[in-house]
This record gives sequence, C-alpha cells and structure tokens, in this order.
Amino acid sequence: MKIAVLGNRGNQSQRVTAELKQRLINSGHTLDEHQPELVISVGGDGTLLNSFHRYNHQLDQVRFIGVHTGHLGFYTDWRDYELPELVQSINEDQGQSVSYPLLSVEVEYQDQAEPSHFLSLNESTIRRNALTIKTDIYIRDELFESFRGDGICVATPTGSTAYSKSLGGAVLHPRLEALQMTEIASINNRVFRTLSSPIVIAPDEWITIKASSAADYTLTVDQMSSHNRSIKQIKYSIANERIRFAKYRHMHFWSRVEDAFLGNVQQERRLTHGI
Repeated sequence: MKIAVLGNRGNQSQRVTAELKQRLINSGHTLDEHQPELVISVGGDGTLLNSFHRYNHQLDQVRFIGVHTGHLGFYTDWRDYELPELVQSINEDQGQSVSYPLLSVEVEYQDQAEPSHFLSLNESTIRRNALTIKTDIYIRDELFESFRGDGICVATPTGSTAYSKSLGGAVLHPRLEALQMTEIASINNRVFRTLSSPIVIAPDEWITIKASSAADYTLTVDQMSSHNRSIKQIKYSIANERIRFAKYRHMHFWSRVEDAFLGNVQQERRLTHGI
C-alpha cells in the first residue's frame, strides 16, 4: 500500500514518525507523499487538519488515520505507543472506512472576478480585524436576519465540538450531515435584531452571508486564515466531498465526546463513590 506519514515539528512526533515509517517499510508498504492511498498524521487533531488540507483534492483516493502523541482526540484513534498494533491493522487492511461530512466555503471577493472555494473539516468564521461586522444572512436565498456583532461561525457536525461549542452551539452527531451557525457576540437593539441562538439547517439548504463593504475582513477555514480582504459574500453548504477514515477500530463519536469533556469527571466520581 502507498502511505504518507506526516508529523508536526515536535520532538516526540518526529521520533514516532521515523519509527512508524520504518515499521511500514519493513512490512512491505511504500512511502509515497504524492499519490498515497493512506495518510497517517502523527501529532494531534491539528496535525490531522493540516494533513486533510494538504490532500483535500484527493479525497476520493485517500483514507486518513490519526496517531496522537498526547491523548486521543476527535480525529485520532491511535496512541504513539500502539505502532505495532497499527501496522498490523494496516497489513490486514480490507478497505474499510467511515466518512464524515465537510463544509463547502465559496467566497466572492470584491477585487476578484472568480469566487474562491475551500473545504473545511471543522468550521469557518468571518470577522473584522477591529470593528464589528454588519451582514445580511440568507438561508436558501431568503433573508433570515441582519447581523451586527463580532462575527459568524459555521461548523460541520464534527466541528461542533470545537469553536462552535464554546459559542454555545450544540454537539451534533456527524451522521446528521447538518450545518450549524452560531453568532459571535451579536448586538441586539431596535435596529439590529438576531435570533441569538445557534441554528441547524438541513443538508439541502445553504447559508449565504452578504457582507457590508469593508477591506479588513478576516476569514478562517479550520486553522487557515486570510486577512484584510474585501469580501462580497460567502456561501456555506454541505460539500459533495467527504473525508474518509480507515476504520480499524474507529472510536464511537459519543465516546470521543465523553472522553474529551466528561472523562476525568466520571473517573473522579467512580473513585469518590466507589462505582
């Protein structure tokens, strides 16, 4: 199998990356960062996001695996001390996978003739560098609300556990294939009125944000960002593409949520109450 192994710059990640590459070579696999069938990230969820954006033009050809050098994340199924078990699973690979929906981000800039298109695994946000933003928000091309505040966040179901959650958004199971929009510090008065609650829209609907004229917008797509651009509008929808993870022992989504947000509390209760 052709495999790409990508690590971050940390010493532990570099050590694990080198060991994993050697184990894969010894098992008869080929290291190929140009046309891989399997992409393994070594580090954390951020490293996997970087790997996704590097290969998001090959999503119909690749599957992903995340190896964490700290603790298990939302996209990492393996720990750095489990390399023998991981390589054995790859040796027995039968093409099994689990897929998650992605966010399509289509941006029209004032100074650009053609729109730019991005894919997001977690979320996308729009802000201004210092001032509040003023936008009209449409759902299925019908005006929903006029917004003024710090910004807007649109997230995928898997991204609902990231920035969206800190804004009061709901945690969504990825099989729902829905988009969630949350407001960032909205202003509500007699002029500007917003729902002031997260909204979840169906997969056949889309969100369009039409921004007022300004030259200092900041747009983020996962960990990537562009600054000081004049944005005309952004269209958010469920992407036709999906990300696929190799399903050797893919952890259940709610187990990830429990481990990330409740695990320590549940363990302390068991120790305290003897349960």
